[in-house]
Amino acid sequence: METLNLFIKSIFIDNMVFSFFFGMCSYIAVSKNVKTAMGLGLAVIFVMLTTVPLNYLLNEYVLKAGALQWISPAFAEVDLSFLSFILFIAVIASFVQLVEMVVEKFSPSLYNQLGIFLPLIAVNCAIMGGSLFMQQRNFPDVGQAVVYGLGSGIGWWLAIIIMAAIREKLTYSNIPNALKGPGIAFIVTGLLGMAFMIFSGIQL
Repeated sequence: METLNLFIKSIFIDNMVFSFFFGMCSYIAVSKNVKTAMGLGLAVIFVMLTTVPLNYLLNEYVLKAGALQWISPAFAEVDLSFLSFILFIAVIASFVQLVEMVVEKFSPSLYNQLGIFLPLIAVNCAIMGGSLFMQQRNFPDVGQAVVYGLGSGIGWWLAIIIMAAIREKLTYSNIPNALKGPGIAFIVTGLLGMAFMIFSGIQL
């Protein structure tokens, strides 16, 4: 039950976009049509699902205070947590490179549509936020880190799919010129953020 609660909470209550507004650059830029948003969203799910548990293991067995005592009791006082940012980013960048290679190989059209925003997943603050929140919440085992990574990725995917579907419909609407493009996108994002606030009242 606790694992299911964590999964639901990471999707709806602690949604990376609508609760923390993480990953907004690619969220706004790539959410112009559903097909492209779907591709980027799936890439984000994969990167979150793989990097959050890997960074959990890295934190538990290398970085946090006393993590290295499995090598020798002499390392019990070693604290490498100050290296968290650089090592987490290195893990994320490695998997983003893998995703980029796979997308370019098997879906060149999607690769061209995503453009610079595919490699920019490496510095997407939603991806980094997932690993840092994992570190902050101090999950008891890697299984919960996997669930949290998957749920956070699905939450970001859900947010960009919803936004892309709305923006596709907005192309047929009479929007003032001053609000076309990013302007109306930010307004809709704010409204969606308020809508997702209702999930914060759910008792899990």
